[in-house]
Amino acid sequence: MDAELEQWRSGGRYFDYLGFDVFFRVEGEGPVLLLIHGYPFSSWDWAPIWGALTQRFTVIAPDMLGMGFSDKPVAYEYTVLDHADMHEALLAHLGVQTCHIVAHDIGVSVAQEMLARHDSGGQAYGRCGIESITWLNGGLFNEVYTPRLVQTLLSRTPLGALASRYQRVLMSRAVLARSIDEMFGAATKPSPRLITQFDQILGFNDGKRVSHKVGRFVNDRYVHRNRWVRAMRETTVPMRFIDGPADPNSGRHMADRYRQVIPDPDVVMLDDGIGHWPQIEAPEAVLTHLLDHVDAVR
Repeated sequence: MDAELEQWRSGGRYFDYLGFDVFFRVEGEGPVLLLIHGYPFSSWDWAPIWGALTQRFTVIAPDMLGMGFSDKPVAYEYTVLDHADMHEALLAHLGVQTCHIVAHDIGVSVAQEMLARHDSGGQAYGRCGIESITWLNGGLFNEVYTPRLVQTLLSRTPLGALASRYQRVLMSRAVLARSIDEMFGAATKPSPRLITQFDQILGFNDGKRVSHKVGRFVNDRYVHRNRWVRAMRETTVPMRFIDGPADPNSGRHMADRYRQVIPDPDVVMLDDGIGHWPQIEAPEAVLTHLLDHVDAVR
């Protein structure tokens, strides 16, 4: 395993969720900041901004079941609601009573579910106040979300069931590299080492067997869209959307929809060349706009 990944793993710990081991990192002092990573990778996505955040906050970042360094059970129903349960269980495990949230990719769906529960009094593991939410690129509105072809095939067609049999072909490093490359901006393309690191994270605990199952979260976006968006429209929790416009999945078009749907929208558009992973492609800009948002509501 890559040395940076091994160092990241060695700095974390595990907690028991429904009998499974969930990896998480916690570091720093101050207000609690919960980082919710994207699909199909892990909390390591936050590494470029981790050090700066831990100077200001108690930062908590788990790996969801089926991803990262957490358990990846095959006979498991992976859903956004279950991922939200896990995050709430972790916050309760750590005794957290209030937190700020930063969410990316699948993480925005998890945070939408957490927000809806927060505002309706339906949290699964006791009350935890949400002080603010910062959305990064993700499918906040499924009607304008445009997943890549390989994601659609694996998560919404019978081809996904074949992935566990032919994972070495369907989820090979070469296929992964092409899929990731098109999500980055033209001037911020991932290095070969980053591709290798992503591939190692995906393959940890034989994770390629379950990647298509985890990817079915996109179906939850259709089922829960109206409840989630209503929560965003009606909440009093301060929200900011920081968007990389070059993202083909959830770039400028997602920000445009956010402005149409959300009252008094707070949207920050990053430079035109920033794609799907703004915390990796433009970490300093993300830090600036994230800290400005959180500081304004503290």
